[in-house]
Amino acid sequence: MTGPVVSESPPGGTGAVAVDLRKADYALRRGQKNLRREVGRAIADFKMIEDGDLVLVAMSGGKDSHVLLDILLNLQRHAPIQFHLHAVNLDQKQPGFPADVLPAYLAERGVPFTVLEQDTYSIVTEKIPEGKTYCGLCSRLRRGILYNFAEQLGAASIALGHHRDDIVETLFLNMFHGGRLKAMPPKLLSDDGRNMVIRPLAYCREKAIADYAERKAFPIIPCNLCGSQQNLQRQAVKAMLANWEREHPGRVESIFRSIRQVSPSQLADSDLFPFRELRAARTGDPGACDADP
Repeated sequence: MTGPVVSESPPGGTGAVAVDLRKADYALRRGQKNLRREVGRAIADFKMIEDGDLVLVAMSGGKDSHVLLDILLNLQRHAPIQFHLHAVNLDQKQPGFPADVLPAYLAERGVPFTVLEQDTYSIVTEKIPEGKTYCGLCSRLRRGILYNFAEQLGAASIALGHHRDDIVETLFLNMFHGGRLKAMPPKLLSDDGRNMVIRPLAYCREKAIADYAERKAFPIIPCNLCGSQQNLQRQAVKAMLANWEREHPGRVESIFRSIRQVSPSQLADSDLFPFRELRAARTGDPGACDADP
């Protein structure tokens, strides 16, 4: 009598492929769960979205905006409140921009969307001298267009894809090049009070976002306007922070925590803290000599 025939897949065969697929699926689900937790925490901490809100999701086509929309769609299905999403893409008329990619993707996912066509590319390239960075002017133009559209749509807020690393980088950019201690707030009311900007990815690490975007294989559209420029100040700060993180893991997270735990009395802004009004409360003989603290 012969024993049972045992069939084994050769190394690298279908069995190994099945194991790899299971590992990939687990990593994808874990990545989504972690991002959803961080986004949910940020939304709750800053009360970014309320019941019945219409949220305008700014879609550039980069990894950050793709992940932002994906996680918000996931939260929309599981959140205890009801809110609505409307994606918007600004076609800035950059040469070679693949105008059909995002509409096809958003239609496939069943997301209401609008494509706004505004030739900001010509304005930026005309106004900014050669060798200078486009980001500042480009960002202001985009923001103004989004603000106007959000008001027309009746959106409660505009969701942008800035993450934790963007916020920390902005902190150092403002210190190094502007002499100001400020970053990107997770929730911002526009100067005219007409629009609310929210950053649901504020607690999310860029690496986690990039890993998830790669696993989801989103149709990424690179920015060929500012992203192709060399020697950007932000890139220098990003490299500095990456070096710190390699030498001292957790440093970037510690810096981000410091933004959330500010002690105005330990800084030097007399408009933020009433230093001029501080007086020591003395007791006993007014002529007595005070001991050193």
